[in-house]
Amino acid sequence: MKALFDVPAPAKLNLFLHIVGQRADGYHLLQSAFVLIDWADTLHFECRANGQISREDLNTPLPDDDLIVRAARALQTASGTQLGAHICINKQIPAQAGMGGGSSDAATTLLALNRLWGLNWPLSKLMPLGLALGADVPFFLGGHNAWVEGIGEKMTPIEVPPASFAVVKPHAGLETAKIFRSPELQRATETATMPVFAVNPYGFGRNDLQPVAQALCPEMTEALQWLGSFGLSPR
Repeated sequence: MKALFDVPAPAKLNLFLHIVGQRADGYHLLQSAFVLIDWADTLHFECRANGQISREDLNTPLPDDDLIVRAARALQTASGTQLGAHICINKQIPAQAGMGGGSSDAATTLLALNRLWGLNWPLSKLMPLGLALGADVPFFLGGHNAWVEGIGEKMTPIEVPPASFAVVKPHAGLETAKIFRSPELQRATETATMPVFAVNPYGFGRNDLQPVAQALCPEMTEALQWLGSFGLSPR
């Protein structure tokens, strides 16, 4: 196989996000329900025999050593393959929006290059590489809606009723790490259970990150007020 074109990397939404604790190493323990939506980046992969990894940005410029490149190099190193790849990306998912765009790109890169390079690794072998790249990457490798716990590595597939979402992002972005560093972040929400969530999946819980995010990014409050004017509830 020489190339794979038009490979999607979908965005995700959190139906709720509770921070239920923090580990000694600083990582936060969470509970959430992640759902995939039909808003996606599109990636194209061409195999290179010289072992080089390169990336071409078709619209939005990305950092040189972004998650796409890091994922490709991680799989190349772990597998020992002598092959490389030229990767093109049409970026549609906004950055710093909590929609997992970078993590989804990384997962798609691992899945596509696993096939393009003829490695044929099972998903269980790709998962540790994904987790090392970011807590959300394993979710996108799984490719299905999930109840998520731990630091993002514990996933249980779930089914939720079909729904439509209005996605509103302020012009300003906000790094998730900045929110998690805030001393104002709620870190002791009571743990929930899947059966309770399943009774009302679109009305359950809250986003513990939201108050801190609004304090750090005032534009977010304006966006939420705009949503409220249409009778829509933020998630």
